[in-house]
Amino acid sequence: MTILVGAGVLLTLTGLGGLVYCIVVAAGAKRAGLTGEAMEARLRKLVPLNLAALGVSTIGLMAVVLGLFLG
Repeated sequence: MTILVGAGVLLTLTGLGGLVYCIVVAAGAKRAGLTGEAMEARLRKLVPLNLAALGVSTIGLMAVVLGLFLG
């Protein structure tokens, strides 16, 4: 079960890295002074990546919990 926990930690950290990237890009758009449609276009591109990162992180956390329960 150590492999399951290790893989879960790796997935969780990958997902968290994606979430941090989304935060940095959104903050950069705000600092750039984008408004209206330009801001909306930039943030629309981030939504799928944000959801994917959240999903990967969630699956990783589930793997960690499962590995701990089974181990």
